[in-house]
Amino acid sequence: MLNRRIATLMVHTSPLEQAGVGDAGGMNIYVVENAIQMAKAGVKVDIFTRADKSGLADSVEIAPGVEVHHLEAGPVSYLTKEELPSQIGALTHAFMEHQSGKPNNYYDIIHSHYWISGQLGWMISERTGVPLVHTMHTMAKVKNLSLAEGDKEEPLIRALGEEQIVKNANALIANTDAEAAALVSLYGASPEKVHVVTPGVDLARFAPANGKGSARSKLNIAPDALMLLFVGRIQPHKGPDVLVRAVAEMLTHSPHLRAKLALVIMGGASGSGHAEPERLRAMAKFLGVEDVVHFMDPVLRSDLPDWYRAADLVCVPSYSESFGLVALEAQACGTPVVATAVGGLRTAVSDGISGSLVDGHDPKAWASVLNRLLLEPQRRIVLSMGAIEHAAKFGWERTARGTLDVYDQVISNPQGKTMKVVL
Repeated sequence: MLNRRIATLMVHTSPLEQAGVGDAGGMNIYVVENAIQMAKAGVKVDIFTRADKSGLADSVEIAPGVEVHHLEAGPVSYLTKEELPSQIGALTHAFMEHQSGKPNNYYDIIHSHYWISGQLGWMISERTGVPLVHTMHTMAKVKNLSLAEGDKEEPLIRALGEEQIVKNANALIANTDAEAAALVSLYGASPEKVHVVTPGVDLARFAPANGKGSARSKLNIAPDALMLLFVGRIQPHKGPDVLVRAVAEMLTHSPHLRAKLALVIMGGASGSGHAEPERLRAMAKFLGVEDVVHFMDPVLRSDLPDWYRAADLVCVPSYSESFGLVALEAQACGTPVVATAVGGLRTAVSDGISGSLVDGHDPKAWASVLNRLLLEPQRRIVLSMGAIEHAAKFGWERTARGTLDVYDQVISNPQGKTMKVVL
C-alpha cells in the first residue's frame, strides 16, 4: 500500500471535534487513530468533513500524512443528521471541485464512515471510478430493534440509504462478527463483501500507569469512594438513566453505601437527547440520589485515562453498540467494565474475565451486579488484571493492518469477489 492515497469521508462530524459532545463520539476517535497508523505505513490519508462554522482552514494536518479538509456545502453552520442528506449534491460538487485538476484516479480508495458519508462516497465513486469501502459504525435497523425509553426510531430514509450503500460499496468493514451478521441478515449484504476488522485502543495513552490511588489524588477523589463512571454522549440510546435508577435501587437495599457511593456521568447532550441531562438531573432528584450522581462535561483525551483509573467500575449500559471504545479504553487502564450484553460490547468486554455483561436494562439487575462487584474488592483486582490483558489484544496498529488488507484486495479486484479479512 506504499504511496497510496485514501479519501476518508465523515461529513456529519469533524475529527477535530471534542468526543462526547454533539455528534462526536467513538467514530471520530476511530477515524483519526486508524488514519494515523495507516499513514505510518506509508499511506496518505485525506479526511473530508463539512465546514460547519466560519473561519476554518481549508485543510489542517493532524499528523504526518493525515490531513483534514473542509468542504463547503450548504450554510456554514451546524446541520442535524436529519438535515444533512439534503446537502449530498452540494457535498459531491464541493469534493469534485477540490479534485479539479487532478485525475479521477488520484485516490486509490474512498472510505466512508456512517451512512450520510456513504451516500456521498457512492456519488463520488460513480463519478471517478474509485472503489468505495464503507464502515457503518451504527445501523438504523439494528438501533430500531432495541430502542431506549424516550428514544425515537431512526427514519426510513436512513434505512433505505444504508441499503443502497450496502448494494453499491465494493467492500464493507464491520467492527465485529455481530455487526457483520447484521449486515448480511438485515441488509442482504453479500458475505463476500463483508470484512471484520475490530477497532483498537491507544495502549500507550490508556494504561494502568500509577494506578487508582495516584489518579484519585490528582483528581481530588476520596481514596475510599466507591466510584462508578459513565463516559459518552448523553442520549437515551446510551442508557445513562439505567445507572441512575440502579444507584437508587442499591441505596434502597444498602443505605450504608450512600456515604461512599458516587456515580459520575461524563458527557454532553447529543442527538435526540438534547434534553437528557436535565431529565437525568430531575430523575436523580425524584429518586433521592442527587447527592450521589455527579454530572461532568467531557474532558480532554489527555485527561481521560486518569478518570478511568480512578473509577472502581466503568459502566456502558447502551441499548446497542457497534463496538464500544469506552469499554476498551477503560480496561486498558486496568478498570473492569460492566456493560450490556449487546452487539460489539460482547467482543469489547470479556464476561467474567475483564468485566461483567448484563442482559437487558432492568435497574434491579444492574444494581445487583454493581453492588456485588463494589463489595468484592478482591474480585475487582482479578478483573482488573484480566481487563489489562484483554485490552492488550486491541491495538490501532492491528486495526490499520486489517483495513489496509481490505484496501489491497479491493484495489486488486474491484469488481470481483474478495477473500474475507477477519482481524
